[in-house]
Amino acid sequence: MRCPYCGSLDTQVKDSRPTDDSSSIRRRRICPDCGGRFTTFERVQLRELTVLKRSGRRVPFDRDKLQQSVEVALRKRPVDPERVERMINGIVRQLESMSDGEVPSETVGELVMEGLKGLDDVAYVRFASVYKNFREAKDFEEILGKLAEGEDDLPPPPKKKRAPSEP
Repeated sequence: MRCPYCGSLDTQVKDSRPTDDSSSIRRRRICPDCGGRFTTFERVQLRELTVLKRSGRRVPFDRDKLQQSVEVALRKRPVDPERVERMINGIVRQLESMSDGEVPSETVGELVMEGLKGLDDVAYVRFASVYKNFREAKDFEEILGKLAEGEDDLPPPPKKKRAPSEP
């Protein structure tokens, strides 16, 4: 593993342990050349995935990019990080088991939306607004209307209690 500080290829593993959900191994490393310490994660990869973009380009699947987009949607939302990790692992496993290794970007987006729908309504709407390229307020109204009607199998949002008005 290349040292991120000095670029040396001779790094040493000082400690290895599974993550909390046992889906990956966390390794603490040290570089004997510069003394830099860093952490790496090792995950199982069933097959190489390629994402077929809407433009027709093919790019390697990047789990970190998937995780970043989910984290952006979930920013400042009260969702347990373990649930998020389980959702991302589930999406990756679904993608790996789907086809010959080439997955349309629409499939990735739909799986993320499906996962977010089960985690947090606000994150679902945030992600959908970017993924579906919302341009007007009515686009938000439509998706919120679907959520309120339960069209997407979501319970309606909880009603807020109003404070008694003062005389």
